[in-house]
Amino acid sequence: MHIRMDDQDIFVSTGGRDFDPAGDVLLFIHGSGQSHLSWLLQARFFANRGWSVLAPDLPGHNLSGGEPLESIEEMADWCAALLDALGVKKAVVIGHSQGGLIALETARRHPDRTRKLAVIGSAHAIPVADPLLDMARDAEGKAFRFMVSWSHGTEGHRHDHTVPGQSHLLFGNKVMGRNKPGVLLTDLLACNSYKAGKDAAAAISCPALLILADRDRMVPKKFGLELSEMLTDSRVVVIPDAGHFLQSEKSVETNAALRPFFLE
Repeated sequence: MHIRMDDQDIFVSTGGRDFDPAGDVLLFIHGSGQSHLSWLLQARFFANRGWSVLAPDLPGHNLSGGEPLESIEEMADWCAALLDALGVKKAVVIGHSQGGLIALETARRHPDRTRKLAVIGSAHAIPVADPLLDMARDAEGKAFRFMVSWSHGTEGHRHDHTVPGQSHLLFGNKVMGRNKPGVLLTDLLACNSYKAGKDAAAAISCPALLILADRDRMVPKKFGLELSEMLTDSRVVVIPDAGHFLQSEKSVETNAALRPFFLE
């Protein structure tokens, strides 16, 4: 669905179902250089099982207008404003990679809006190496290919996919290529600048679930495990043989980990 926020056109996927703000709302937040398409296999799965799904394109990404936001804190406040715009009182907030940082900060800054927190393939901080920042600045297409390759495990590189005829690597590059030039760099700089993760984790009291990829080369699982120790009420699921984009590469396992947490 398309909505207006701050005089901008914003696209929000609802998983193909009518959105009910009074229902059990799930807010899915995508990662750097990504879009709602990152959550394709979660949005449809949960929307067709009775949840009210929101998977927005952040400002400046894919189908949403405006310019990309430059800090994790701004993105967290934007997520709360999105809930306001749609009349949602509380949501389960789910984030992947950069989206995990946004979800963490949303839970800290807006605890009255966050019923539960799910962090996927993320940590309390995501420092970005200078060579990747330079690549995103000077050779964006190369950065797409590098990130997509490093974000998938063995099965992704064999083009094994739960959707017949689909390729993780080709799809990943297409998703990143749908954003305007410069979006990836802005996102990576926002991740690199975010230093408040430890304080955010210490302030969060809602139940939290961390789903980590055993073979994550972008945000190694040891950093996600560190985050779990900082949270008051957390549990961890590690998915074997998964790379960083585990919600697509291991969608069945990811959904199986999320579903009981949502039902509690």
